[in-house]
Amino acid sequence: MEARIGSLTAGLDRFQPWRTIDGEKHDDFGRAELEVLIKGAFDPARLLDLAFDYTAFEMADGVVKSKKLAGYHQFHAVRRALASTVKAAGEGGHRKGGVVWHTQGSGKSLTMLFYVRQLQLAKKLKNPTIVVVTDRNDLDDQLFKTFAAHGSAIRGEPRNAETVAAVRELLKVDIGGLVFTTIQRFRGDEGEHPLLTDRSNVIVIADEAHRSQYGLNRRFVTRGDEVREEVGFAEYLRQALPNATFIGFTGTPIDEKDRSTAAVFGHVIDTYDMTQSVIDKATVPIHYSARLAKLRLRLDAEQREELDALAEELTEGSDVRAAEQLKAKFSRFEEIVGSPERIATVAADIVAHFEERKVAMGGGKGMIVAISRQVAVALYDEIARLRPEWVGADPSDDNDGMMKVVITGNNSDPQAMQPHIRTKSRLEEVADRFKNPSSGFDLVIVRDMWLTGFDAPSLHTLYIDKPMRGHGLMQAIARVNRVFGAKPGGLIVDYLGIGAELRAALAQYSARDQEQVSLNMDEAVRQLLSKVESALALLGNVNWKAFFGSDPAARLTILKQCLEEILSGDRRSEFIDLATQAEAAFAIAAGDERASAIRQEVALIVALRANLIKYTSGRGGRGKQAIEQEIRQLMSQAVMSDGILDVFKDAGLEQPDLAILSDDFLLEVRQTKQPNLAVETLRRLLQGNIKARERMNIVEARKLSERLDDVLTRYHNRAVDSLQVIDELISLARDVSASAKRGEELGMAPEELAFYDALAENGSARELMERETLRTLAQLLVKTIRSTVTVDWTQKESVRAKMRIEVRKLLARYGYPPDLQKAAVDLVLEQANTIAVDWAL
Repeated sequence: MEARIGSLTAGLDRFQPWRTIDGEKHDDFGRAELEVLIKGAFDPARLLDLAFDYTAFEMADGVVKSKKLAGYHQFHAVRRALASTVKAAGEGGHRKGGVVWHTQGSGKSLTMLFYVRQLQLAKKLKNPTIVVVTDRNDLDDQLFKTFAAHGSAIRGEPRNAETVAAVRELLKVDIGGLVFTTIQRFRGDEGEHPLLTDRSNVIVIADEAHRSQYGLNRRFVTRGDEVREEVGFAEYLRQALPNATFIGFTGTPIDEKDRSTAAVFGHVIDTYDMTQSVIDKATVPIHYSARLAKLRLRLDAEQREELDALAEELTEGSDVRAAEQLKAKFSRFEEIVGSPERIATVAADIVAHFEERKVAMGGGKGMIVAISRQVAVALYDEIARLRPEWVGADPSDDNDGMMKVVITGNNSDPQAMQPHIRTKSRLEEVADRFKNPSSGFDLVIVRDMWLTGFDAPSLHTLYIDKPMRGHGLMQAIARVNRVFGAKPGGLIVDYLGIGAELRAALAQYSARDQEQVSLNMDEAVRQLLSKVESALALLGNVNWKAFFGSDPAARLTILKQCLEEILSGDRRSEFIDLATQAEAAFAIAAGDERASAIRQEVALIVALRANLIKYTSGRGGRGKQAIEQEIRQLMSQAVMSDGILDVFKDAGLEQPDLAILSDDFLLEVRQTKQPNLAVETLRRLLQGNIKARERMNIVEARKLSERLDDVLTRYHNRAVDSLQVIDELISLARDVSASAKRGEELGMAPEELAFYDALAENGSARELMERETLRTLAQLLVKTIRSTVTVDWTQKESVRAKMRIEVRKLLARYGYPPDLQKAAVDLVLEQANTIAVDWAL
C-alpha cells in the first residue's frame, strides 16, 4: 500500500514516496505506489543517475556523517533546470535559465548542489564558471557550508568571496571555478563595474531570486543639492559578467506583478509547492496562534502603515547603512514593545506556553524572535528570573543552559549584551548545539539570525514579537516546518498582531497551499475537543472520571473496565483512530487554555490506545518513535505513577510463554473476569502460533486459520457470547498444541508431515490410498525436492519444471489418482516453496 525510498543513513521519517514515472506528471492516483517507485526510480538509466549524480555524502571532520539521496522533486527539477540552462547559454540563447520554486524546508540547498554537479558535468557548457549569489551574509555562509560539507559531490573546491576585491579576483578566470558571494559585493565605480569575463559559459545562481535587488531597474536619488542616477547591484553584476546565464532558486512563489524577476531569470521551470511537500511528508503543516489579549498595541492606521514599510525594508535585505537609518526611526516603537511591563507579560506567557508545548511534543525546541537586541536580552533576563534553572551560571558558557540569546555585536555594545555576543566560530558551535535534538539547548532568542536558511528539525514553536511581512515572514515561519519524528506540525505564536501580514504573504500562494498554514487555532482546539468527546463516549457507562483521583490499584481496575467496554462493543479500531487524532490535535493546541483543561483526559485516552495496540494487535512490532511518544504521554501528568500497564496481568492472567498454550494458562483464561480481554489475548496468541506453523505446514496452518476466522466472525456478529467463544478458542488452542505432536505419532519429521498433509488434502486420495503409502510418498518427495532445489530455484522456470516432472513421476509410480495429480503437484510445489528455503545448495 505504501512504497518509500531513502538512503542507508536516513531515519524512517526521511523515507519519501516517488510520485512520478517520467517526471512529467504525478501518478498519485490510479497506480500503486510500488509500481510508480519501481518504474520511476529503478528504471536502469534513472537508477544509474540517482546512484552517481544524485547521491551526496555529508562529511564532518573527515568522517561520513550521512548519505543523502535526492527526492523525486529534486531529481526532476535538476534535470529540467539543466536542460533550460544549456539552451539559454547556447548560441543565440536568451541567458535566462528560469526559476526553480521549491517551498522552504523541501531541500532547496541540496537541489542546488545536485544542479551544480550537473553543470560541471555538462559537456556543452565546457567546464563553466559558477557564481552562487545570495543577498545576506548569513545565507551566503550557510549555503557555502552546505556545499563544503558535501564536497565529494562537486568538482573542485568551492570558494567564498568575502570582499569586493575577492569577487573580482576569483572571477577573473579563464575556465571553471565555483564562487559564493553576496550581491552587495558587486559594487560599481562611479556607476560602472569593470568587466570580469565575457565568456558565455558563466552561470549565476541566485538564491531567493524573488527579492527586489535582483532587478535591473535604475533609480534617481537626491544627494544634497544633486540628483544622481543610482545603479542597482544586479546591474553591476551584469556589467561584470555580461554574457552569463542567470537561474533563480526561491522558496516562495513569484508575485505575478513582479516583472523584474522574470526579466532577469525567465519563467518558472519547476514547482514543488507547500501542499505537495506536506503530502510527501517532506515538511509538516504550520499552525498560527495569536496571543494578544493583554499585549496588543493599538496603533492608528498611519502608524501601522509606517510600521509595515519600515518592517519590510528591515527584513527584505537592505544594505547595512540603510538599515541603520531605518532603525533610528524605529526607536519609539521599539521603546513601547520593550517596556518592562510588557516584557514581563510576554516572558510569563512564553514560559507557561513553552512548558506545555514540551510536554505535548515530547521535547523539542522553541525560538523567540525579538524586535531588537536590547529587547532580546531583556526577555532573556526576565525568563531567567522566572525559571533560573533554564540558564547556566554563566550566560557566556555556550555548553550550559537550556536558553540562549543569539545576536551579533561588538565590544562597543552595552555591558548587558556582552555575555551574549560571540565570535563567528562560537556562533557556529552554538548553532550546531541547537540543531542537535538532545543537546539540552531548547529555547533561543534571536532578532535576525537563524530566520532564513537555518534548519533545526526538532524546532516546533516560533514566538514572533517583531513586525515582519512578505517573503521575510514566510522564510521565518518555515523554520518550524521541518520533519522530525512524530512531530505533527509547527506552531507560530504571534505577540504583535501579524495575522494580516501573514494572510497578505499567503495571498501569493495557491488556495491549497494556503490551507497548509492554518490561521485559526480555534479549529485545532475544536478538533481536539471533538475527538476527545467521541473517544470518551466509547467508554459507555464506565466511571472513567474516577480514574484521576484514585490510587494506582484503583486506576488499573478502571483501565481494565475501559478496555473491556471498548472490546465488548467491537470499537477497538474506532477508538485507536480517535485517540491518534486527539493526540495529534493536542500536540498542536498545547498551550491553549482550552487544551490544557483536558490534558488528563487526553493522557487517559492515549494510555488506553497504547494497551489496545500493544496487546490486541495481530501485527508485528511498532515503531520506536511511536512507542516512545506513548510512553511520554503515559508518564506525563501522573497518569501512571507506578509503571506501565501489562494487560495480561490486568486481565487476571499471568504472562504466558507465547510459544506454549499450556493447560494451566488456558484454565486461567476460562476463569478470567474480563472475558473480552481474554478473547483478544487468545486471538493474539493463536494467530502467532498459526503463523509460525504456516512456515512449516501450509495445509495445516490454513485449516487452523479458517477455524479461528470462523470463531471470531461469529463472535463479532454476536452469534456466540464471550464465554462460548473462549471455550471454542481454548479447544482450537489445544488442537494447535497437539498439531506439533502429530508428526511424532505418525513417525514422520515435520517436513515429511507437511508433504503428507499436502497429498492427503484431497479426500478421495485418502480413501483410495493406504496411509503407509502416502507416508512413503511424502518421505520420497522430501528427498527428491531436497536434491533438486538450487539457490535461486524459485526464479528459474527450468528448475521448477524439472521438479514438477519428478513430482508427477513419483505420484504416478505410487498410484496417486490421475485426476487429482495436477492439483496435488501444485500444492506440493507451493509447500516446497515455503519449506525449502534452507535446502538450497
